[in-house]
Amino acid sequence: MGGVIMWEYEFAIDTDAPRADIWRLWADVERWGDWNDGVEAIEHTGPFARGGTIEMTPPGEDVVHLELVEVIDGEMFADQARFGDLVLRTDHRMIPLADGRTRVVYRMVITGPGADEVGPRIGPGITADWPETVAALVEHAGRP
Repeated sequence: MGGVIMWEYEFAIDTDAPRADIWRLWADVERWGDWNDGVEAIEHTGPFARGGTIEMTPPGEDVVHLELVEVIDGEMFADQARFGDLVLRTDHRMIPLADGRTRVVYRMVITGPGADEVGPRIGPGITADWPETVAALVEHAGRP
């Protein structure tokens, strides 16, 4: 990334869950807590599109202010949180596989001054529940 100081982490699961159902769960922000144990409270303002905002409260923590910075309908979205000069961007993506399945990918990139030092301290805590979260997402997506 050409001199940008950063930290990154990625997690993926391959699934038979219908892509449309995964997208429906992602786009219904107010109900993320139904399948994501990392959400105690959540409020979404604006459309599920670039510029929309999300105020998410993880259990026992302060509110995290997120902005939707990229949305490709039915394919991916990215949200971003800013803490001073640090930017925490999380991409949520569906990749069609040759066998008809879908790879669901969550990827976090932390950039900004000191990200190479701060990222390894805070990133693993933020992403620790991703295996459970993505598994719950695809399980819920496969339900009628």
